[in-house]
Amino acid sequence: MDTRQLRTLVAISEYGTFARAAREVNLTPSAVSQQILALEQEFDTPLFNRETRPPSLNLHGLQLLETAKQILNMVEETRLSLKGSSIASSLSIGSVRTSTIGLLPRAIVALRKEYPELHVDLRVGMSSGLLSDVNAGRLDLAIVAEHAGVSRHLSWAPFLREPLVVIAPPGTPSMPTRELLESLPFVHFACDVPLAALINNELTNQGIKVKHIAEIDTIPAIVECVSAGLGAAVVPDIAVRENGRDMLKLPFGNPQVFRQIGTVQRANSAKTELLVALHNKLAELSEEFGVYI
Repeated sequence: MDTRQLRTLVAISEYGTFARAAREVNLTPSAVSQQILALEQEFDTPLFNRETRPPSLNLHGLQLLETAKQILNMVEETRLSLKGSSIASSLSIGSVRTSTIGLLPRAIVALRKEYPELHVDLRVGMSSGLLSDVNAGRLDLAIVAEHAGVSRHLSWAPFLREPLVVIAPPGTPSMPTRELLESLPFVHFACDVPLAALINNELTNQGIKVKHIAEIDTIPAIVECVSAGLGAAVVPDIAVRENGRDMLKLPFGNPQVFRQIGTVQRANSAKTELLVALHNKLAELSEEFGVYI
């Protein structure tokens, strides 16, 4: 057994077929089959259900898959440790489309002052895809909301805990939150946005009935709609902290509702020191709402 065979096994689990895994690890399909056969001969047990098309990992295969991931992580950690300072040579980061994404470039710039050779690869995506990529090792870290499904193989830690606020167009007279939400049209998040569930649950708990006028999936777009006078909305405080554009802002919830955004990484990551440093930079930039590791 060698690490090439283990990487092939992991690739098959990620990409679903021997052929797709072969492209990923730069081998021919027959070479992939030979590597898997060698593993099965070494462990003296089948690793795949070959009655299915494509073949799927059986219980023994799934057990070896978890071991393979641990071994490959240990090998990577050892490789980086032996190279010393090159541990900070690269970092792959994913983030959901959140108002906190503006903190990320500033945190990266601050981190590069401490790690001048650091190269960062940043992309934006959906929580489920980002978590899958962290779990598979395609990302070192992802920024997601707290209630996203995080597997036991990953570690989630908040760097931001901030209040939600009700915002209304400039010139709106001050009034109780319930009256404002029930009297103005409501600009709400699309139902597939995690923050929507947090807001809708509180509206239901308080028995507040809103009149929907628009469904939007990004926080900046919602703020623009409210600023233009379309209606009221509920957003994270950070979205209007620096530039409220003279909009009316009131606490949301009784008691006020908070949301958390955090970082997800693999347990025992080889880049833990660097990832913790990035997490704490994000917490520092979150000011009074920051949560440190």
